[in-house]
Amino acid sequence: MQLEFSKKAKLPTRFGDFIIQAVRQIIDGQIYDHLVVFTQNMGDTPLVRVHSECLTGDVFGSLKCDCGGELAMAMEKIAKSGGMLIYLRQEGRGIGLFNKVNAYALQDEGLDTVQANEALGFPKDARDYEVIGEIFKNFNITQIELLTNNPRKITALEKYAKVLRTQIIVQSNCHNERYLEVKKQKLGHLL
Repeated sequence: MQLEFSKKAKLPTRFGDFIIQAVRQIIDGQIYDHLVVFTQNMGDTPLVRVHSECLTGDVFGSLKCDCGGELAMAMEKIAKSGGMLIYLRQEGRGIGLFNKVNAYALQDEGLDTVQANEALGFPKDARDYEVIGEIFKNFNITQIELLTNNPRKITALEKYAKVLRTQIIVQSNCHNERYLEVKKQKLGHLL
């Protein structure tokens, strides 16, 4: 894995003022540009959200998942408390946008999110968090308060820093109730 960190730039948002830095990760010739969004003062135990890209939820406001709501809530909390959001380019639990749309089509036919990924030949969660260790090193982070409901993410990040967990729960709706239940039952999310 090769990494390159961009210069830092100001990012004023509706949530507050942040600083951004891109992280270019190259794996087997594939380029992934991740984004680190952070406050000027993060403290000794910054509030951290590791958020995997969800174009449909984050940008288009899809109600089929809780991603966009979690992203907004995390930005609000980080703006108030100080910390960092790491936006990983791992769309659809790591299967990419094209395959995610195909998984959505299978969900429309009755499969749940895990069954759809597996029907397409993917694991239920193909994400990788190795780049987080390098980001933490770059920012001299050794302890975090992680905004997550995902126990797999907690375990993955414990390799790189001491992790204290804070839940991030957004209001469910009639379109994502089954999705959230599958996350709880099949993926072990702490909901």
